[in-house]
Amino acid sequence: MNLIDELRWRGMFHDMMPGTEEHLLKNAPITGYIGFDPTAPSLHIGNLATIMLLVHLQRAGHRPLALVGGATGMIGDPSGKSAERNLLDETALRRNQAGIQAQLEKFLDFTPGPTGAQVVNNYDWFKDFGFLQFLREVGKHLTVNYMMAKDSVKRRISGNEDSGAEGISYTEFSYQLLQGYDFFHLYKELGTTLQMGASDQWGNITTGTELIRRMSGGEGKAYALTGQLITKADGTKYGKSETGTVWLDPTMTSPYQFYQFFLGAADEDAPRLIRVFTLLSQAEIEALEAEHAQAPHLRTLQKALAKDVTIRVHSAEAFEGALAASQVLFGGGDLASLPEATLLDVFAGVPQVEVSRAELADLDALTLLSTATGGVIFASKGEARKMVQNNGVKLNRQKVTLDQSATAVPALLDKYLVAQKGKSYFLIKLV
Repeated sequence: MNLIDELRWRGMFHDMMPGTEEHLLKNAPITGYIGFDPTAPSLHIGNLATIMLLVHLQRAGHRPLALVGGATGMIGDPSGKSAERNLLDETALRRNQAGIQAQLEKFLDFTPGPTGAQVVNNYDWFKDFGFLQFLREVGKHLTVNYMMAKDSVKRRISGNEDSGAEGISYTEFSYQLLQGYDFFHLYKELGTTLQMGASDQWGNITTGTELIRRMSGGEGKAYALTGQLITKADGTKYGKSETGTVWLDPTMTSPYQFYQFFLGAADEDAPRLIRVFTLLSQAEIEALEAEHAQAPHLRTLQKALAKDVTIRVHSAEAFEGALAASQVLFGGGDLASLPEATLLDVFAGVPQVEVSRAELADLDALTLLSTATGGVIFASKGEARKMVQNNGVKLNRQKVTLDQSATAVPALLDKYLVAQKGKSYFLIKLV
């Protein structure tokens, strides 16, 4: 498999240094790496697009390295940012690193061998590297003019503090030198000749190739390759839901929320997303696109995308649970089959009210749906009665009758009732 051709048809390729494609084809297996900042306990959807670069590198017969930036995570990369980031302590970084490594192991083959993946941590080579030693051995090889010419730096120093610009601290200014040394260290110790990343990392990556050249007396040769940043059709950043960042950790973004995020992709975004986030072949994707075009309302592309990514990020069981949860709202699935966390996920966006468990036994269903719930579901008992007469009200999917007691329908998990008023849902919690 030709890595560059694969990335191009998937819409993942952005740029590369001259000679990179030839190097990949003539020197297989080469070792290439991508760095990940451990500033959170989990990677997110944006990182997943970058992980896929490593996946395709390995599928093309090369060896992928994932560098977890335990040292540079204490500094902060200015690329794509307008302000200084908050710095984390070593304990928090170590915790985050462990979570990230566990996630990477889901995507890459770590079986020992010429193409077996490996995770490295730059804290291991920076922890005993003294400041004066670093300046003497590394800093002298790059001029300030060279470092200031990088776009990520120029954007931060284009204004002045009096005009409201944040500026850039020496701490973040030095980031590209540290990342450049990472590349040199991996080049020297592990024979790494390629660094990859998103397109906004081009400046940092090429700093590394230049540092390798200069620290090797002009003999060292390394290469750079960047992938496209994932954006929506309207140009906005991809990877955020209404509730915030979409994480790969199920405790931070549940499998149901994760599945729904991809299922909700716009028709104009789905063709690109399925190329980036899945390993489906070009023929398979084009067949799905043709099927989708015949009946867009069936969301064939989105369903295939959501299924594939949910299974690979979480598991087949997690996908089945997310699918069952989705059917509760859209296909009439079994409410009683949902675990509590999933039930709350499904109804996270609907109005929720609390009712005293002690008072429930004395209520009829009409009172429960009106005055006992503060008029949130029905403004009055009369309004509730009218809609019940028209068979338009359900509790836990069972039609409500005029003379029904509030306890006639067993509570889900002994503490929830799902009220349905036409197409609108409400969650009643017994307290």
